[in-house]
Amino acid sequence: MPLKAELHCHIEGAASPELVVGQARKYGKDVSPFIKDGSFVWHDFSSFLAAYDFASDLFRTEEDYARLSEDYLTSLARDGAIYSEFFTSPDHAIKAGLSPQAYTDALGEGILRARAKTGIEGRMIVTGVRHVGVEAIEQAARFAAKCGHPLVTGFGVAGDERIGDFEDYVRAFEIAREAGLGITVHAGELTGWETVEAALDHIRPSRIGHGVRAIENPELVKRIADEGIVLECCPGSNVALNVFPSFAAHPFPALKEAGCKVTLNSDDPPYFWTSLKREYDIAAEHFGMGEKELLKVTRTAIEAAFVDRKTKQALLARLDEKRATTGRA
Repeated sequence: MPLKAELHCHIEGAASPELVVGQARKYGKDVSPFIKDGSFVWHDFSSFLAAYDFASDLFRTEEDYARLSEDYLTSLARDGAIYSEFFTSPDHAIKAGLSPQAYTDALGEGILRARAKTGIEGRMIVTGVRHVGVEAIEQAARFAAKCGHPLVTGFGVAGDERIGDFEDYVRAFEIAREAGLGITVHAGELTGWETVEAALDHIRPSRIGHGVRAIENPELVKRIADEGIVLECCPGSNVALNVFPSFAAHPFPALKEAGCKVTLNSDDPPYFWTSLKREYDIAAEHFGMGEKELLKVTRTAIEAAFVDRKTKQALLARLDEKRATTGRA
């Protein structure tokens, strides 16, 4: 089994149906409209959001959030992951009645618990949400810059790509960049290549969340490759949301062939009936990638990770050790 690393996952969207059922029991809520036969139920983007919001609202205390991140990272480690970055949302914390600091500290506690049990490393990327508004995004950036949590190492913007313009978020990203945080931004998923170009022009990120619609513009693909921008690709999510009709139509192989740095990620895994392991399996089955190529994807992710040099070197050493002892990783 190849060693894996993940750069793109929304922690509220990573809660397994089993964990959500347990939380619903704790708070006396009925899961039947949203979970059936151990799986989330939705049929379009609106019903997906309804299921997502229902589950997210079941995480309310610091211990709830610590359990969430511990559960997710532990499951990743069981599938061979050695590193994980996930997106956090101060807006979710406020909605849950927690301060962003208490929420972040709790998720960080879960990361430490998972590391103690499995050895997996984890970091957090604070995100602003486009459809909440510019001021909320700047507040998220200020929090990320000042929270002082050692496991908060990045800042990004997620949410509905069809709302707002990247030039409106320049100040937020300047705040984060000045604080030394890594920069990533969602673009080129539900909207076309233009959002990827706008992100590069205005935000200058080192990574793009998704970015797959860049394939619609060959010049943009060349720019991504030339500038070494890392794409956080989520094939399972893209097909589930019908961004592409099938894995055969997915541009991951074409982007890779064009010289783009690509990684494999699960996004909101249980909602899209996927996992990081399944994303690697998809790449093997549908993109024809062997273990050496999958190892390169993992290496790309670790090299692009928002993590200190010492930890990054240790993670790369684990990859090299695995390959040396087994001939694969």
